[in-house]
Amino acid sequence: MLRRRWLGILMLGVLPVQAAEDQFTLGRTVLLEVSDRGAVIPLVICRVASEIKIKAERNLTLDKLLVTYGKDRTRTINARGVLRREQETGWLPLGGRYCVKKIEVRGHADGNKAGVKVFGRR
Repeated sequence: MLRRRWLGILMLGVLPVQAAEDQFTLGRTVLLEVSDRGAVIPLVICRVASEIKIKAERNLTLDKLLVTYGKDRTRTINARGVLRREQETGWLPLGGRYCVKKIEVRGHADGNKAGVKVFGRR
């Protein structure tokens, strides 16, 4: 009984913070040092987002993002630049609220491989 009470108190403390910050993780992938194709993040269910942000887990060079939404429509977001370890891009607008189905991250790692996290915001 005591454990349930503490779990309830902890859940109440976490929920308002998540509601206030409407950032959510769309997925993560790995960029390779040499690759002609981008790293694909397929989403099991589509997620509604109006902006996207990239976070590098290691040093990488980012070229662009290909976002698939709706009935297999795509949008290209040019996000060229070098991201160092634990660095993030700013919020990149999609131009509206779209139900994102798949994200392809194009670029290359400065080493063998670099992890990439993709966040969305409504």
